[in-house]
Amino acid sequence: MDPTQATQLIADGTAGIGGGNAAAAAVDFTVWSLFMRADLVVKSVMIGLIFASIWSWGIVFEKWIRFGRVNRQADAFERLFWSGKSLDEIFDEVSARPSNPLALLFVSAMREWKRSSDMTTHFAGLKERIDKVMGVTIGREMLALENRLLFLATVGSVAPFVGLFGTVWGIMNSFQAIAISRDTNLAVVAPGIAEALFATALGLLAAIPAVVAYNKFSSEVSRLGARLDGFADEFSAIVSRQLDERS
Repeated sequence: MDPTQATQLIADGTAGIGGGNAAAAAVDFTVWSLFMRADLVVKSVMIGLIFASIWSWGIVFEKWIRFGRVNRQADAFERLFWSGKSLDEIFDEVSARPSNPLALLFVSAMREWKRSSDMTTHFAGLKERIDKVMGVTIGREMLALENRLLFLATVGSVAPFVGLFGTVWGIMNSFQAIAISRDTNLAVVAPGIAEALFATALGLLAAIPAVVAYNKFSSEVSRLGARLDGFADEFSAIVSRQLDERS
């Protein structure tokens, strides 16, 4: 609420019975009314926080579905990998459409294995090349899993301060209304303070779910990263053993 609106409100209130009390009672404090009475700066803050919250929830739902699908597909691939089939049989089964990071890691390593086997009968340095390919694949898959998590972290850390800025701006307008009207009645300051506090509430509404989601999904990324590293070590041991058998 800008000072002119507040001054008009107190003028209207003092014209009726009870002065400021009647004006305060007549003010609509619904969410929509708080938004509509706010000045341009506070409205901009509110709109920005609402959009940030909506976008954050979109990321939350997308990540929730994706991590659930990745974990299920990784479990299925590990059951296949340890089912007793040969590496070539597993490669033929999953190479066309690797659907999860573990399968992509396996397919990348097997392709390097097959390329090296076709090019030479000497296997010096093959294990190092496979390890390097798996390291690159792990890094690429981790980046894909972490995609858009930075936005959640940013909203979680910045949104409360953006809301606080709207609050400070609204309180400044309330004090300006007091100075213009020369009346410290609650009817002068209550609407502006309510709008200011509403901006803070929107900031917290955007920040709290974003922080919780960021912590949750960061933990999921760390677990999947450890899973990829463990699988890479196991596959490297298998490669080393087969190379020893051939040498």
